Amino acid sequence: MTTTDVTLPQVAPPDAQGRRGRRRVMGAGKHLHAGPVTYVVLALFAAVSLAPLLWTVVAASRTNARLAQTPPPFWIGGNLFKNLERAWNEAGMGTAMVNTILVASAITVGTVLFSTLAGFAFAKLQFRFSSLLLLLTIGTMMVPPQLAVVPLYLWMSDLGWANQLQTVILPTLVSAFGTFFMRQYLVGALPSELIEAARVDGASSLRVVWHVVFPAARPAMAVLGLLTFVMAWNDFLWPIIALNAENPTVQVALNQLGTGYIPDDSVIMAGALLGTLPLLIAFLLFGKQIVGGIMQGAVKG
Repeated sequence: MTTTDVTLPQVAPPDAQGRRGRRRVMGAGKHLHAGPVTYVVLALFAAVSLAPLLWTVVAASRTNARLAQTPPPFWIGGNLFKNLERAWNEAGMGTAMVNTILVASAITVGTVLFSTLAGFAFAKLQFRFSSLLLLLTIGTMMVPPQLAVVPLYLWMSDLGWANQLQTVILPTLVSAFGTFFMRQYLVGALPSELIEAARVDGASSLRVVWHVVFPAARPAMAVLGLLTFVMAWNDFLWPIIALNAENPTVQVALNQLGTGYIPDDSVIMAGALLGTLPLLIAFLLFGKQIVGGIMQGAVKG
């Protein structure tokens, strides 16, 4: 008989296999660490993003004559509070702040509520022509808002609402972008089985919306609310047409600072800083909750 040599595969001892498996598990659970290049890029983006705000503070703290000199100032001066007081008094910022808070809050609540309801209908309800209606809704985003200024102003004048806050609030209570945004979120974040289970338990449509849809849509509602509030606060085109200097929003009031034969750039920058501070404060107070809501929605999705 001839003996045939057979090469057996090399099998690592049990202890070695165990150590290798533990290394794989430990490697999978490790967090990724940013390198020096990442910190440099992030610092560069942060500097570019903060540069306009820092220049606004510097310009608001100087005199108009100093801003006209070359080279321009690069550090905060001593006229900041004086210029802020001038901008507050000359532009009537007290009334403008109250009006803008009312307008932005009303627009935010209306947009988030109606967009969530419409997004839920397009995402989970079956009705005729739903695809066509969604396509028409998205199509309105392609129309420039400037085209609607004249007919919208004539409509508001016929209602007797000229120079009143409801003229600014009513046309923006519904948002095509908000509807599409909530629809896309609810398609993946809200299981249809959950709605069917609530129906089987005898829940009405209102209970389904309140106890099922709103809790599932809360992260997206927070993001949409922040975007809508910022947009409404910074809106200039329609308020400058629909309102006057006696009943202004912040952006309309700031427009009064640029009038005159020689505009005072330092006071204008001080007014812009006043108009920006509420947004910065709101983001500092609620930014963590909003980012947490985005991450929660991403994990659930």
